[in-house]
Amino acid sequence: MAEVLLERSDRVAVITVHDPERRNALTVDLSDQLAAAVKSCEEDADVHAVVVTGTPPAFCAGADLTALGEAREEGLRRIYAGFLAVAHCTLPTIAAVGGAAVGAGLNLALACDVRIVNGKAKFDARFLQLGIHPGGGMTWMLQRLVGPQTATAMTLFNQVLGADTAVSNGLAWARVDGGHDELVASAVEFARPSAEASRELVRTIKATMRTTATLADHTQAVDIELAPQVASIGTREFQAKLAAMKARISSRE
Repeated sequence: MAEVLLERSDRVAVITVHDPERRNALTVDLSDQLAAAVKSCEEDADVHAVVVTGTPPAFCAGADLTALGEAREEGLRRIYAGFLAVAHCTLPTIAAVGGAAVGAGLNLALACDVRIVNGKAKFDARFLQLGIHPGGGMTWMLQRLVGPQTATAMTLFNQVLGADTAVSNGLAWARVDGGHDELVASAVEFARPSAEASRELVRTIKATMRTTATLADHTQAVDIELAPQVASIGTREFQAKLAAMKARISSRE
């Protein structure tokens, strides 16, 4: 049965696109379920970070070809809805890529804040080979991460990035050893600092980073960061951490 699975543990949610027989190809229904899973995580005060993955053997083989072939603007936007929900998620997101991320599946990986891979990961634009134009903001997301040259190599020269090449080009943060279970466990562990921090602080920092990423002026970034930093200094969490640090320093004297 094609479905999107959602598991929560210790403030980290794992969203899994599950249709292994069709390599997790995105249908309109799966995209709707993916968007709903992201919304559920954002509404759950006990979720501080989200891991997105696909059931092996693939991460996501792209959009379902039948749905894609029949789609016009409205249908395409419904297919986009799943990975765009991930892209717009206010919580930190990590893609655990343990297989091919193709077309819309590449978009799903790009939509996450960080990508962690194992040796089976492959990043494949494939739009050109299919004879269609990229969609869903792929050209913007990819160039922002890897720069124009690598993005052009992938989109216009059919270059597929494996795990090590993805890491060396900045498309993935790290490669881990092992299979799917080890990969997801590594992604969940990577999420631990956000899981252990204040949820509101984590969301505010992510929002600020999205804002300052588009700025060309350092002074503007200072001004944007000032108000939320002042607010965080006034929280009970910071005061408790500050008192604990002072106590540790005093005990060493």
